[in-house]
Amino acid sequence: MAKRGKRYQEAVKLIDRSKSYDINEAVALLKETAKAKFDETVEVAFRLGVDPKKADQQIRGAFVLPHGTGKTQRVLVFAKGEKLKEAEAAGADYVGDQDLINKINQGWFDFDVIVATPDMMAEVGKLGRVLGPKGLMPNPKTGTVTFEVEKAVKEIKAGKVEYRVDKQSNIHVPIGKVSFDNQKLVENFVALVETIVKVKPQAAKGVYMKNVAITSTMGPGIRVDVSNYR
Repeated sequence: MAKRGKRYQEAVKLIDRSKSYDINEAVALLKETAKAKFDETVEVAFRLGVDPKKADQQIRGAFVLPHGTGKTQRVLVFAKGEKLKEAEAAGADYVGDQDLINKINQGWFDFDVIVATPDMMAEVGKLGRVLGPKGLMPNPKTGTVTFEVEKAVKEIKAGKVEYRVDKQSNIHVPIGKVSFDNQKLVENFVALVETIVKVKPQAAKGVYMKNVAITSTMGPGIRVDVSNYR
């Protein structure tokens, strides 16, 4: 295991590892332990009681955080005709069709999220080999394959985040920056937890949210009590 730096070791001393904190306490403590010289991202990590190998226990989706993430997403839209104009008017950073597909094939990735209209997916699908490993492939489950281009772009710009359970039954989602007001981080956290509760698979048995923690980019994890949401 890599040796932790002095700042991290000092931060760990402030946390009671045997305790699950109220979210208000946890956010206050997180700010005490975030000692980096940049505005760290705040992330929530869920350990869930699901079996992601089973199709009926897959969890994936997206929703808009009440106060955004603190990051402006660069949005690329694949569309044709009037939908191109709609994307531009909504604030998309890049819009196009085959021209952008060719550009990506040449190694261009100066964007964060892709939205595509369904009639473009036959062509966009050919980029699966390069977009898939980077997590950039549009997907109907996250609202990025849609004819409602204006809505999709505006939601992403407003702070839409994706969540997806990994092979170890974990979900990691950013909820803002350390510089956010405490209350905004708390409200983003609550909105995320309520969303994850709502998408609990019917096939999941036993304890659903086994462990929930918040952490800053360079800080230690802080366990949060979510018993009120279970």
